[in-house]
Amino acid sequence: MSLDVFLAACALASGGIIKGATGAGAPIIAVPVMAMLFGVELAVVVFVLPSLLTNLWQGWQFRAHMLPRGFTLAYAGAGAVGAIIGSWFLATVAPEALLLSVAIVVLLYIGFRLTRPAWALSFPRARRVVWPVGIAAGVLQGATGVSAPISITFLNAMQPAREAFIATISVFFLAMSAVQVPALVMLGLMDWTRAGLGLVAVLPLLAFLPLGQALARWFSKQVFDRVILGLLTVIALRLIWQALAG
Repeated sequence: MSLDVFLAACALASGGIIKGATGAGAPIIAVPVMAMLFGVELAVVVFVLPSLLTNLWQGWQFRAHMLPRGFTLAYAGAGAVGAIIGSWFLATVAPEALLLSVAIVVLLYIGFRLTRPAWALSFPRARRVVWPVGIAAGVLQGATGVSAPISITFLNAMQPAREAFIATISVFFLAMSAVQVPALVMLGLMDWTRAGLGLVAVLPLLAFLPLGQALARWFSKQVFDRVILGLLTVIALRLIWQALAG
């Protein structure tokens, strides 16, 4: 096993731990690392199937706790529309620009988490903006593989219970992944080789999901947040250097 493959497997395993503990966050760890090692296009395409399957599993597991169905379906539908648009950007934008985009998206996420930790959004207000927010998050997901600066921040600002957050964000990610697969095939970005790599990438994610669920009972969310934010800062700076050097 090469060092790059080992590092990618570690990133996927770490993403599985984070997703098991919080219900989200796997792309924030796995996609930037894989983009750094193999390029943004391959990272985004390969991660689509792991995202589809893990969110299908978690969405079904927590389905009884989903936020109101109309809101959840609107959020997921908007994300799906945005993901189609973002997939077109992935196929047409230069790799260096995508690397910078991933880095900027990650840094925006870090900045928002640090500067607005207590920001809250009421449900009536969230319902009014769900479509534009969902589309914007979907565009980020399709183009960079990372929608967290918008998707997770928006939903987390509503301060739902952990189970409701996991159920709702899983449906959102599931909808985006479901439309990304045919969109990437039509754009010539997804083939059997990359689909096979995606199925292999599912294994470390699923293997470490239970560990994340177990750790969530022992460590506070603040500890996870600090570790993740520190790691993401290093990754984002590395992506910027790689983009500028290329």
